[in-house]
Amino acid sequence: MARRTLVKAAAATAATGAAGLIPGLQAAVYAAGSDKPEKEEVRIGFIPLTDCASVVMASVLGFDKKYGVKIIPTKEASWAGVRDKLVNGELDMAHVLYGLVYGVHLGVGGPKKDMAVLMTLNNNGQAITLSKKLADKGAVDGAGLAKVMAADKREYTFAQTFPTGTHAMWLYYWMASVGINPIKDAKVITVPPPQMVANMRVGNMDGYCVGEPWNHRAIIDGIGVTAATTQDIWKDHPEKVLGTTGDFVKKYPNTARAVMMAVMEAGRWIDAGLQNKNKMAETIADKSYVNTSVDAINQRILGRYQNGMGKTWDDPNYMKFFNDGAVTFPYLSDGMWFLTQHKRWGLLKEHPDYLGVAKQINQIALYKEAAGQLKVNVPKSEMRSSKLIDGVVWDGQSPAKYADGFKIKAAAAA
Repeated sequence: MARRTLVKAAAATAATGAAGLIPGLQAAVYAAGSDKPEKEEVRIGFIPLTDCASVVMASVLGFDKKYGVKIIPTKEASWAGVRDKLVNGELDMAHVLYGLVYGVHLGVGGPKKDMAVLMTLNNNGQAITLSKKLADKGAVDGAGLAKVMAADKREYTFAQTFPTGTHAMWLYYWMASVGINPIKDAKVITVPPPQMVANMRVGNMDGYCVGEPWNHRAIIDGIGVTAATTQDIWKDHPEKVLGTTGDFVKKYPNTARAVMMAVMEAGRWIDAGLQNKNKMAETIADKSYVNTSVDAINQRILGRYQNGMGKTWDDPNYMKFFNDGAVTFPYLSDGMWFLTQHKRWGLLKEHPDYLGVAKQINQIALYKEAAGQLKVNVPKSEMRSSKLIDGVVWDGQSPAKYADGFKIKAAAAA
């Protein structure tokens, strides 16, 4: 078939995703897995965290070249920096907090710009660390923290990594689940992930929520304990995403798809076994990436946890990057959940069009094309159901009712 005929045939079936293409046509339409990328060098920002691994390994292992792009991983200092560089075009894409993308799209906590989530990068694998001093007083979990805060009245300071981001939402949800109102009963500050341990060491905070390896690092350094993992709060929760602007997707759809395929393949490689996980840990521990010791990374990526007080356990719900494709699909309900929490905590003053916003941001049609090429399973529904730590079920239905239904919330949202 002539190329023009191929392109016409592809356009005619694009609405149904890659799976709907005429048999035998797929390979021809997407040469080497993708139409020729419009932009071959792609700058992808990342923060020094274990969950930047699929972006880094896509570059290090050469999965990017396979799809006609060159990923240039760009180390950034803070999520605010990532936000600004995405918005002004200095970065093409980023390993980024799910809630940050949604916040920028709605103009919450910074400039307003149409944004896009291409795929989810990982589930699980964050944690809440409390200071050793607090743990010595009995604050070793949520209930213990609530008890200590009730008995010893003072200003308690907790840190998250970005106001609309995942860690702020995990921290708030966890505190509220034990009766602590994070807005009224504590002072919450924003600290970039790599600076968490140093700030706790000098006593700037009582606790923090962050991604690995900065929770395990606090245990190694003897200054903090793990009070909860985020998979305790929500099993298989969405975490970082591959984010970009709406403009980028419109202008460079082939590039976006090629990068998604490279990163998805890297995630599949990481999850394939012990040897790959260890190689990943050795690679990203380097000063060019996370800049820590390998032992701060390589335990928790295998589900081997310790709390810093002598307790150890194997957690099957550790950080996953692929999990047979279950991780990478950008569920609409995942994005909507962050909006419900932004409303709950007063970051949004009015209820947004929850489903409409999620459909605008999450690039499901493009994801299906990329997944189809890699023969990655795509879930039947764009929504999923989960029960969180407080027993409340989130399924994407009735989001306004869900957001308003929490007993503990910001006064402005009451």
